[in-house]
Amino acid sequence: MSLPSGLYDSHMHTPLCGHATGHPREYAQAALDAGLAGLCFTDHMPMPTWYDAGWRMRLEQLAGYVDTVREVQAEFAGRLDVRLGLEADFHPGTERFVERVLAAHDWDYVIGSVHYLGAWGFDNPEFVAEYEDRDLGQLYRHYAALVEGAARTGLFDALGHLDLPKKFGHRAPDDSALLRVLDVVAGLGLALDFNTAGWRKPVAEAYPSPELTREAAARGIPFVLGSDAHAPAEVGFRFGDALAQITEAGGRIVTFQGRQARG
Repeated sequence: MSLPSGLYDSHMHTPLCGHATGHPREYAQAALDAGLAGLCFTDHMPMPTWYDAGWRMRLEQLAGYVDTVREVQAEFAGRLDVRLGLEADFHPGTERFVERVLAAHDWDYVIGSVHYLGAWGFDNPEFVAEYEDRDLGQLYRHYAALVEGAARTGLFDALGHLDLPKKFGHRAPDDSALLRVLDVVAGLGLALDFNTAGWRKPVAEAYPSPELTREAAARGIPFVLGSDAHAPAEVGFRFGDALAQITEAGGRIVTFQGRQARG
């Protein structure tokens, strides 16, 4: 499937997060080669030093991240629209820290994601055995409550990988908890990260699922395309399939610039 013009990849990382490879310039070149109109870097934002320290940039690296993205912007000006964003974490109690980081620079787009249930990094393959001791219904209710909390903070433009706990194949017994989240997202006018990385994971399904994509579209919630690239070769990953799923659901795609939805 050939891609239409005007598409952006609005979810990608840099080596500063500690688990990605390739200079941001290489991601930009990959986007250009793929025929994309633009991209938005959304590396994992700094958090308090006790939280998830090995999987994100440190606070003292933030200015360097911004400078590097600005340099790539200048280098690709007129050929590719390069934007500056963050993937921020919602972890109850850290909201003031996140607010300070977001106020420090002029971002184009901020994704709000939940990666932890308490102290458990549930999407980390090192800790996948924990699923054996969890009730999936309760797990998804807990997760959905946190995602709803993220939505209600007013800190984020879109919510990341809505049904992330399915990553290793642990699907929700039903979608009721996440459907309530969609009601909140629609009421608040937020967007959803349509994250194609799920097609690279054991679940072999994008986030959100086709069913949740239809439910989100029915509520008028827009989608922001993102590959969640951690290497240049992943930029624009399976965007043709993403477009097909969103189109089938009757959904619409937006990008963000200056924290405002476009398109």
